[in-house]
Amino acid sequence: MSKITADHLSLSAFVYVRQSTAYQVANNLESQRRQYSLVERARQLGWETVEIVDDDLGRSGGGTARPGFEKLLAAICEGRGGSSRIA
Repeated sequence: MSKITADHLSLSAFVYVRQSTAYQVANNLESQRRQYSLVERARQLGWETVEIVDDDLGRSGGGTARPGFEKLLAAICEGRGGSSRIA
């Protein structure tokens, strides 16, 4: 039994892709591949609208501006994605 409801599927699914350093972006391609593959997984689970947020590739999480994360947070605050009902 799926915990994903029609209410969840009516929202966009967001795939946030990030690696902390330029070295990781250039040399850890398997991690990127796996993160991007979450788009297909979301579609398999029933989402029609899947948005990729990959603006923060090569940006550290500590003290660095992350526009992609801000974009993701704004989408959640605007009610375009996210749900507290999925456990």
